[in-house]
Formats: sequence, structure tokens, C-alpha cells
Amino acid sequence: MIIALGADHRGYHLKEFLKQQSLLGSTHVTWLDVGAFDGERSDYPVFAERACNALLAGKAEYGILLCGTGVGMAIAANRFKGIFAAVAWNETIARASKEDDNANVLVLPADDLSEEQTQCIVSAWLSAKFKEGRYRERVSQIDQLG
Repeated sequence: MIIALGADHRGYHLKEFLKQQSLLGSTHVTWLDVGAFDGERSDYPVFAERACNALLAGKAEYGILLCGTGVGMAIAANRFKGIFAAVAWNETIARASKEDDNANVLVLPADDLSEEQTQCIVSAWLSAKFKEGRYRERVSQIDQLG
């Protein structure tokens, strides 16, 4: 599975940690690193755009974004039609974001997570499956908004 991975300076450390993980749970991962490429101050919208464009172009199956709170990245990512970005700070939220809402981008609040927590959250999200049925109907309603 190819995952577009992006972070600003506040998420850089955890992004680099994730890049070292080729197996998360039972999922084999290949990372498409869209930056930041160092820990210098950077702007999260740049990396949200790169990851979403990679996902929409079919270069990646999913996206994972990291910034301080996760909120900025999620707002930026959700500007793209077809992107469903969800902020998750624990395994339960991560799993539900995919099962119930078909989130194709996971956003993590880097300021509040350890490497171990990050690994557990990403593993839970990757192993989750969209429930379909009434949940598909709800996601379709979102696509009709605005």
C-alpha cells in the first residue's frame, strides 16, 4: 500500500519515524514523502496540497498528515473534492473515521502523540474497513454539500 505522507515542522519528527515503519499491523506500507524534508519552520497547507494531489492522481491509496494540532492540516486537506480527512488522537477515533466516514486521509496531532501512540493509531486506521450501507449514503450526502 502506498501512502502519501506529509508534515510541517511540528510533525516532522513523527513523519520521519513513520517512514521507518514498513509494516504497520498487518499492512505493508510504502511511503510517498511529500515533505517537509527538514525540521525548519514550514507551512502545513503546502504539504496538505501535495499529499491530496498525490492521492487524487492515483499515486497513493491513502494520505497521512501531521501538524501540531492536526486541525490546520485537516482543514486544508478537506478543501479538496474527494478527500475526507479526519483528525484522530487515539485508536478508537482513527478506526471510526475509516469505518463510519471512509476517511482517506488520517491527520495526527503531532504535539500530543508519542511514537508508540502514532504507530498504534496508524495501525488501527489502516486495518479498519469502511462499513458501506447507510454509511455510504451519509458520505454521499457530504459530496452534495456546498
